[in-house]
Amino acid sequence: MEDSYRHRGMRRQLVKTVQAKGIKSQSVLDAIGKIPRHFFFEDSALIEHAYEDKAFPIGSGQTISQPYTVAFQSELLQLKPKDKVLEIGTGSGYQAIVLLELGAEVFSIEYQKALFERTRKFLPRMGYQANFFYGDGSKGLAKHAPYDKIIVTAGAPSVPDALIDQLKVGGCLVIPVGNVRTQQMLRITKTAPDKVRSETYTDFKFVPLLGEDGWRK
Repeated sequence: MEDSYRHRGMRRQLVKTVQAKGIKSQSVLDAIGKIPRHFFFEDSALIEHAYEDKAFPIGSGQTISQPYTVAFQSELLQLKPKDKVLEIGTGSGYQAIVLLELGAEVFSIEYQKALFERTRKFLPRMGYQANFFYGDGSKGLAKHAPYDKIIVTAGAPSVPDALIDQLKVGGCLVIPVGNVRTQQMLRITKTAPDKVRSETYTDFKFVPLLGEDGWRK
């Protein structure tokens, strides 16, 4: 896996693109600028696509998320170093690496077995260590709860109660909620054991959240 001067130059341009769209967090921009996104593209002929600000298919009906979307969700989380973060939808692992670059302890769960197997082997080859799990992310990961932050990288029909339950008081959940075509991004902050505050952001388009409390498959 080669990360050349050309690749780094393309990343610098990607950072400028994401910044121009409104991302202000320097730590998030630094993470986008550091991670060799082309490593996730098996075909070297697709290298130009790796640094375009768009999603790209990775198999199993899933995509590597658009860099702006990754940056937007990461910025909403307002991560602090050593925050314990649950990621719902490991996918390619790109979002997980951004979280790791931001200093988080990452627990990531994936519904698709093929993606789970591929990503849990691939990220250590890139030098990144997260805690990977295979299962129904719509139910969260109660075994390792509570979490400082939870991020959902697939569109949900509603906010799963289990994810609120697994948040620490003071923690927040970032999740896209809507139909299978478009979703609004929500940041839900747990202000007390039985109370939350919700903020709504602009529309996005994610692959569907699969599972018992998602879009059943």
